Amino acid sequence: MTGSESPLNSYADGAFRQVPGLAGLHRMTELLLAERVPEKGRVLVLGAGGGIELANLASTHPDWRLDGVDPSEAMLEAARRATHDFADRVTLHKGTIEVAPDGPFDGATSLLVFHFVPLSDRLDTLKAMRQRMRPGAPLVLAHMSFPQDATSRDVWMRRHAAFAISNGIAPSQAESGRQAMLERLHLLAPEEEEAMMAEAGFTGASLFFAGFDFRGWVAYA
Repeated sequence: MTGSESPLNSYADGAFRQVPGLAGLHRMTELLLAERVPEKGRVLVLGAGGGIELANLASTHPDWRLDGVDPSEAMLEAARRATHDFADRVTLHKGTIEVAPDGPFDGATSLLVFHFVPLSDRLDTLKAMRQRMRPGAPLVLAHMSFPQDATSRDVWMRRHAAFAISNGIAPSQAESGRQAMLERLHLLAPEEEEAMMAEAGFTGASLFFAGFDFRGWVAYA
């Protein structure tokens, strides 16, 4: 990162190079939320992610109020800059789901976050999100998810690296990233993701997005 680059710019550049169809995913997320979130609704964003998601939702729905949660101060600062024009409607909270307001929220989303959440915390995180949502409110989740046998893990992580390289990321960087993801990310197969959403009390989980090793679902509180 050069001196002129912000954490948001660096994060956004890396995300768009590594996640197939990310722009479309953000657009679909907004549309899925808008199916049920009222004109003056309130939306919870778990993982402020530098503000990309918050800025998109705030710009497309001028009367929505948004609460963004993230444990990283650097990412929250980037989110503050990204949402500067919407500061009267965007509130940021440092921490995990426990620091989020009680709501009730008309919708919630978490993009590219849950593969960082330890499996031992995943169910409680989903339950905590649901407890803060109105009955029937939509939840949009998207993160890495694919079969977790050894062969599939190797194949999909190599495809992930190949996609990154095709978008200009150096092969050595892509390879080190692949190794780090295999060691550090907390991954489930798609059917396990859907079962956990149901166990947390969400209904009607439906797959709406698939891009290489990423999957996205909409479900309802």
